[in-house]
Amino acid sequence: MRIAPSALRHVRRGHPWIFDQSIERISHDGQPGDLAVVFDDKRDFAAIGLWDPTSPIRIRVLATHQTSVGPELWRTRIKEAIERRRELVDDDEVTGLRWLHGENDHVPGLVVDGYGSTLVVKLYTSAWLAHLDDVVDALAEHLEAERVILRLARAVPATPGRADGDVIFGEPANGSVAFLENGHMMTADPVEGQKTGYFLDQRSNRRSFGDLAEAGDVLDVFCCHGGFSVHAAAGGARSVLSTDLSPFATESARRHLAANAVGVDHQTMTGDAFEIMEQLAADGRRFDAIVVDPPSFARRADAVPGALRAYTRLTHLALDLLRPGATLMQASCTSRIDTEMLRQTVLGAAERAGHPVDVLDVSGHDLDHPVGFPEGSYLKAVTIRSQR
Repeated sequence: MRIAPSALRHVRRGHPWIFDQSIERISHDGQPGDLAVVFDDKRDFAAIGLWDPTSPIRIRVLATHQTSVGPELWRTRIKEAIERRRELVDDDEVTGLRWLHGENDHVPGLVVDGYGSTLVVKLYTSAWLAHLDDVVDALAEHLEAERVILRLARAVPATPGRADGDVIFGEPANGSVAFLENGHMMTADPVEGQKTGYFLDQRSNRRSFGDLAEAGDVLDVFCCHGGFSVHAAAGGARSVLSTDLSPFATESARRHLAANAVGVDHQTMTGDAFEIMEQLAADGRRFDAIVVDPPSFARRADAVPGALRAYTRLTHLALDLLRPGATLMQASCTSRIDTEMLRQTVLGAAERAGHPVDVLDVSGHDLDHPVGFPEGSYLKAVTIRSQR
């Protein structure tokens, strides 16, 4: 096929996506998972990728050099990804990590998370279904998996034997599976849970937050599984309050705090984060460390202004709950808002509130979530300390 010159320039710079509107000429209709070979206007090879006629992202680029696509390529990509994570692989306190991070590990549309010996394969394009058996064989070979569970994005239709939550290798898991995160015992629900069952991307930020919590009162907003709460408690917090809209999340946080036997005064509140923070301020509650880790507020470009307003309001609410010298970690998980936008939003909110702060840290992805293209940089966190 041939693609628009602007798209070809992006591909040659390393971008892994070719959209439907960029395609100018195609030799014949293909099926999901067929190999799409892109030529330039001189009929020279430009790229090869996986074809998905059901997605706006028509081609997921695998390489811009000529290569054989098949089992050997999957084995090579997996081995390269393992070496990229060597520091975590050799860490006895980490048994939950992302082995393949899609486009950023040169397997676009394919994510693999590992929880101990359980692997969860998440597909974001139907193109991988045709290659799934070969990928699973390579994963089982290199990662010594006991089982592999399949999860499908909403846009990927189920097929016989390939439905969301199916065990496609090994024996079924009995409910949740346990793993270590920085030495703390956590659990994931790989069949029913969000994404692959747990959010591994905040591992290093949770460790950093735990270091800020010593002997203090801690508030964990949007607590989800309670990862930040567990790290704060293990870091020596006096008390931890975990809040989330979902009762399943607050129960998960309660269960994980109990499982790690950290012996902290732990409470939970279930409800809207904005309303809870307003109520805590009205009640005169104050904290020494607060983490605010909301879901993505900007899944589309037109949602960015509203997301920035939400981050501004969350920062204002958190500042009202900080004791003098206390710390706030404000996180964002959307690639549409870059690190500098979040930093300026947090600092701007503090300035408008007349609340002087110092920036302690600006952080992003952990080692197992590498960034290989602009849209791959979605996670960022800004940590500030109140001056008053």
